[in-house]
Amino acid sequence: MVRTVGIKDVARAAGVSVGTVSNVINRPEVVTEETKERVQAVIRQLGYVRSESARQLRAGHSRLVALLVLDMANPFFVELARGAESAARAAGLGVMVCNSGQSVSEEDTYLSLFAEQRVRGVLVTPADSTGRSLDVLRRQNIPFVLVDRVAGEAEGCSVSVDDTVGGALAGRHLIGAGHRTIAYISGPPHLQQIQDRRAGLLQALADNGLPPEALLEIPAERLDVAAGRDAGARLLGLARRPTAVLCANDLLALGVLQVVYAAGIAVPRDLAIVGYDDIEFAAAAVVPLTSVRQP
Repeated sequence: MVRTVGIKDVARAAGVSVGTVSNVINRPEVVTEETKERVQAVIRQLGYVRSESARQLRAGHSRLVALLVLDMANPFFVELARGAESAARAAGLGVMVCNSGQSVSEEDTYLSLFAEQRVRGVLVTPADSTGRSLDVLRRQNIPFVLVDRVAGEAEGCSVSVDDTVGGALAGRHLIGAGHRTIAYISGPPHLQQIQDRRAGLLQALADNGLPPEALLEIPAERLDVAAGRDAGARLLGLARRPTAVLCANDLLALGVLQVVYAAGIAVPRDLAIVGYDDIEFAAAAVVPLTSVRQP
């Protein structure tokens, strides 16, 4: 079994103290150029890799930022992860990306893991609308930011769009195109984004003198293409079929589009479909989707 090279081995081979090796790694500006080059050469020669767990034990926190999203299969969250990674890299940090699968229990598990690992901070798109799952971070004084959800004053910081306004924008677009009955294909009802987009659509109906009954909600258990196909099949089975559909995200909309296209229904002539998020795939569909863009 090959023995792991330690910092003492580097110090011995370079003829310096352990403290000097530590300074070369962590504070190179305090070491002379000649000593730094000699120590770095030994590090390369011996293949020494710093023990992050030991460094974390001394510092009390890691060099990782955690990102917990609802669904990594959704291109919206892939772009979010890329942005987080870019910002973290510029700060000399790494990103641990995890997927809650829209499950509150999975979210609890991951947030507890982040607290145990003493991550530097957490970016989270919460599945738990009550915010109670974040208590473990508060107890450990780990900073966190809610992403894609508005935080209340007691909850802390957030980066989000106004999904009520987004739902209203989609509703006004469809009503302006002459539609008077609109289906809303939603997602898990405990997600605040789903509630807000529905509220905005209802507001658009009311502003245009249409009753709440003009909105027909078709719930979806998940926010993916398969759930969209299932919702689309239920939509086609309705006795009174709406002439327009707002989907809670683009993946649902793509699933609905697949079903109605296979059924020979012309989009948007016979059925208008609007998505939400404006992911790249939306424009590449057989019939390019109209979508509410998130910045």
